[in-house]
Amino acid sequence: DIDFLLRDFQQFWRENSEIWVERYFYKEAAPHLILQAFLQRVVNGGGEIIREMAIGAKREDLCLVYDGHKYPIELKIYRNKNTYADGLKQTAEYMDKFGVNDGWLVVFNRAPKKSWRDKIFMRREIYDGKNITIAGM
Repeated sequence: DIDFLLRDFQQFWRENSEIWVERYFYKEAAPHLILQAFLQRVVNGGGEIIREMAIGAKREDLCLVYDGHKYPIELKIYRNKNTYADGLKQTAEYMDKFGVNDGWLVVFNRAPKKSWRDKIFMRREIYDGKNITIAGM
């Protein structure tokens, strides 16, 4: 249940992000690596997480492989209003390559003045006939 895992991660990120992000020189790598480590503890015994899987000409950020199924997860740092549209398009392209109908787009909003209540959300969208869950962080 990827939605359940991402809800757990949302709470973890809300409570601990400042501590972890400050440990990385390259601040944009922190969300990717921390989410990967968080998910790894769950799939350790029966699955794997592949980081930056080469899919065509682009790279899909994370692919959780469990029990023979692939779960693509695209990660974005919120930069402007196009972040969601670009992320949905990219996620749908990866899903098409994998031959799956469910994918996840995780968007990290680093705006210090935006409240956590506004940053944390989860919603499902249909894009190009595919189910994509957007998880805001």
